[in-house]
Amino acid sequence: MSVKIRFGTDGWRGVIAEDYTFANVRRCAQGFAEYLLDQGIEDEWVVVGYDKRFQSESFAAACAEVLAGNGLRVYLTEGATPTPVISYSVVNKSAVGAINITASHNPPTDNGFKVRDQHGGAIDPVGLKAIEGYIPDSEERVKRVNKTEALAQGFIVQFNPEPAYIEQIHRLIDLQPIKDAGLTVLVDPMWGNGAGWFPRLLEGGSTRVLEIHNLRNPIFPDMKRPEPIPPNVDVGLEETRARKADVLIITDGDADRVGVGDERGEFIDQLRVFGLLAYYLLEVRGERGPIIKTLSTTTMLNKLGKLYDVPVIETGVGFKYVAPAMLKYNAMIGGEESGGYAFRKHVPERDGILAGLCVLDMMVRLGKKPSQLLDLLFDKVGAHYYDRIDTSFMGDAQERRRQILEANPKSIAGFKVTGLNTSDGLKFSLGEDGWLLIRFSGTEPIIRVYTETTSKNHVQAILEDGLRLAGLK
Repeated sequence: MSVKIRFGTDGWRGVIAEDYTFANVRRCAQGFAEYLLDQGIEDEWVVVGYDKRFQSESFAAACAEVLAGNGLRVYLTEGATPTPVISYSVVNKSAVGAINITASHNPPTDNGFKVRDQHGGAIDPVGLKAIEGYIPDSEERVKRVNKTEALAQGFIVQFNPEPAYIEQIHRLIDLQPIKDAGLTVLVDPMWGNGAGWFPRLLEGGSTRVLEIHNLRNPIFPDMKRPEPIPPNVDVGLEETRARKADVLIITDGDADRVGVGDERGEFIDQLRVFGLLAYYLLEVRGERGPIIKTLSTTTMLNKLGKLYDVPVIETGVGFKYVAPAMLKYNAMIGGEESGGYAFRKHVPERDGILAGLCVLDMMVRLGKKPSQLLDLLFDKVGAHYYDRIDTSFMGDAQERRRQILEANPKSIAGFKVTGLNTSDGLKFSLGEDGWLLIRFSGTEPIIRVYTETTSKNHVQAILEDGLRLAGLK
């Protein structure tokens, strides 16, 4: 019997050769093709790209064959391509959507299947549910044309998406001052698609860009997975200290997320990076506009919103919520706790390359090291401390959720519970002192327990209470 394919927070992911097989990838591509065709989209172009995981290029070719078999035309990237570059290509090529073969930050055993709309952004939950419904139960219903034949007939065209994206980057940010700043920038692309991009974009000046983990290696040595958080970034932080770099920029496996290390080799968590990026746009570049944040990210944004008189709109977790909200509100920036940030006048998609360049631009414009930038941010909104614990679990997620609701805690780690948001997980507000979120992953059998608080000494106590509430202690 065929695997029932369900889309999580950002597409479908599975274990290679177990459930992530060529047959199931073709079924997904058939479902996406039928979803487009039933909207009256025929003989239109779809972008297909991929990452550097095991056999990603072959899975992408299989998708291209299915799209061509359904009468759609395909722009297939010539090589492994960052997710934001694929998304920008949708707009640049006036395509109707994209398929991206990537498991982003997942372990090396996995691969994934993401879809994008005509704006290059994540498809909303209603659209994802519709695509699921179109996925056939078996490969027998899949239509496909051999790649060689489709190339000869012009149904598949291979292309280089990089020049158009680089032109877009130059429209969004002036790179020359960064090139001329004399910085030493260490980049860790985590064996993924971000390799080579910062050296290429910043060459020709006094700034030096050094890279580590910049080859293709789908087992991701030195890290558990290509996710830009500790302990996966520990080698990069050590190298930052050893090489006396001014900053560490980390991109995840498909380069849509960014991580940052300061000049001392200390990690700057992703909530603080989001606060820095919003502050950069508001204070340094003088921009104004709505901020889109998921409920799992920082309240520093709410404080910045009040200070600069801009609205802050909260969504569920995942860019399937953030991307539609960015388009609806013409948002200045949108982002999430995982380190993904999107920017206005670009595509409503996480862009780790652009976000990293913004951090460098902020350093140059203000003449400050990353730790000093954090001091500036905290002068505005106060210090905030964040941490997260991910724990695998067995059993029914809904039953655990019910038990947490029944517990109905009045206080957590000594802080009074002042509110509960159940829109995506269970988020307990602790007033001005912070929040606790208990959420079940949309892609893995994992419970995530998060907190942000203004009290550094209470971070672990809040997380411990969260684990107990979730039945994990």
